[in-house]
Order: sequence, then structure tokens, then C-alpha cells
Amino acid sequence: MRIALVLTPMNLHHLRLAAQVGVTDIVLRYPGTEIEPILEAKNQINGLGMNLSIVEGYIPHDAIVHGKSNRDEQIKGVQALIRNMGKAGVAICCYNWMPSDDWTRTSVTTPERGGALVTAFKSGEETSNVKVTGIEEAALWSNLKYFLDRVVPVAEESGVKMAMHPDDPPLRVFSGNAQIMNCPESFERLIQLNPSPANGICFCQGTFAEMGADIPQTIKRLASRIHYVHFRDVVGTMEDFRETFHDNGMTDMALAMKTYYECGLAVPARPDHVPTLDGEENDTPGYKMWGRLFAVGYMRGLMQATELALRHP
Repeated sequence: MRIALVLTPMNLHHLRLAAQVGVTDIVLRYPGTEIEPILEAKNQINGLGMNLSIVEGYIPHDAIVHGKSNRDEQIKGVQALIRNMGKAGVAICCYNWMPSDDWTRTSVTTPERGGALVTAFKSGEETSNVKVTGIEEAALWSNLKYFLDRVVPVAEESGVKMAMHPDDPPLRVFSGNAQIMNCPESFERLIQLNPSPANGICFCQGTFAEMGADIPQTIKRLASRIHYVHFRDVVGTMEDFRETFHDNGMTDMALAMKTYYECGLAVPARPDHVPTLDGEENDTPGYKMWGRLFAVGYMRGLMQATELALRHP
């Protein structure tokens, strides 16, 4: 496993901190359809001894998910992104199929250990920024196949792996929209839609925990197509949960890490949705730096302990 990090913002100070605590892989937010921003970021990251490995977040896809008249235009944009990633040597494209565009929370100031602030979700308290279109499951699956048939071959040719993120929260219906990436069976169906090795999964551990999935067993079940991991944890259920410190949730994180290693996964894994600590502004909830530094140290400890245990069973 390799530790990855998304930086908010991605500036020289944050990159230096990442390098200093042992991060090896950096995540770039959607850079547009030109290659120059990717190459600029790659050169800066390489200069600090790390690699630009993932593009994730804010990839325009609403017309694709909803099957709108301009979806082919958006698909061309995704194809251009993937080709540029291939030319730049960026191996993983993480995307989602959420009809509301991205993850949703109903609180960003829920107290965690010591008064740290975390995000939380409670069904029935959805915020007004959720897009309601009334799309149904069948349409979502049909639109997903249409997308995969046109994008996965480009990913194959470019040497890029696609990594689907689960719905978060993983409810079957959310604010009037169906959702389909909400259980392990859905990810198996995703792979069946296009069996290419380029078609794979972002195993967001916290979201699978929200589903009630057995994390070690689900890692084993999906391991052959896990291209990328979000190493995070929660307390609660998909209807009512909060984020936690990595060592304070309901998942056996040590066993999860051991399972990744036992499955032979050598993919990037990043902490996600970390607490906002005392002294930090809560202007980007879940994405502040101090909580990430704690998480990276915790992950490095688990990785080294796992490696030692596997060497000396």
C-alpha cells in the first residue's frame, strides 16, 4: 500500500508537509481538458520526491449520469482528460455516479473526540443544495453502461485505471433520486458491465462501513478490481452516521490494513474526511491539514506493523 493525499489547497507548503510525513502519492483535483496543468502539477510534485498518481473530484459528469442531451460532449471531456493523464503518466481516475454530483452531509460541526469537528449525516435533514431529478435505477444503469462503453477503451489505450467511488450516503433513494452504487453487489455488477481490467473501484472504506458491509470480507470480495482506497471510518449507519478519527470508529482498521496486504494490493490509499482540529478554521470541512497529518502517521504505523507481522508470522 502507498499513502496518498489530496491537499486543500495544493500549495508548496502543503506539499512539503506531505513529503515530510512520508506521503508518496498526490491527488490532483479535476484539471480541465488540457494537459499543461497536469504537467505543471506533476513537475512540482516530482520535485519533492512524490508522484502525481490520481485525478479525483469535480469531473463534470452530471449530463452523463442523467442521460442529458449534452452527455456526449461531457464524455469527450472525460476522454480528453484520460488521454492527457496517460501521456503524463497519471495512473488512476477516480469518479462517482451520484445523481447529486458528490457526497452530502447534514452537519459539518458535529463534535468528535476532544471537541474536534467532523461531518455527519442524518436522513431527513438533507440540505437544499441536493439536485432532485427523480431519476430511476434502470436509467442510471443504462447511462453507466453507455459511459463505460465509450470511456473504458480510452482508459485501456492510455494505461489509466478507472475507480468508481460509492454513493455517499449509500442510500437506495436519496432526496428523490435513485442511487445504484450503494452495496457490494452493485460493484460486482459494475465490473460485469465492462470486464476490462481498466474498469475498477475506489474502495471508500467509510462508505462501505455505512452500508453495513463486513470490511475485510468485502475487500477480499472486490480485491481484483480495487484500484484505489479511501482509508476512513465512521460511526453509525447509512441513515445516521458521523465521521471519526481513524482510530475512533467502528471498523477494525488494523485488520482492514492486514487484509489489503494479504490480498496483494499495492494501490494508493488516502485518508479522507478528517476532523478539523482545535485552532483550524472549518472552512473546508473534512479536508484540513492537521487531521490529515494525524491520519498519515496512523496509517504508516499500521502499514509497518502489518509488514512486520507478515514477515514474521
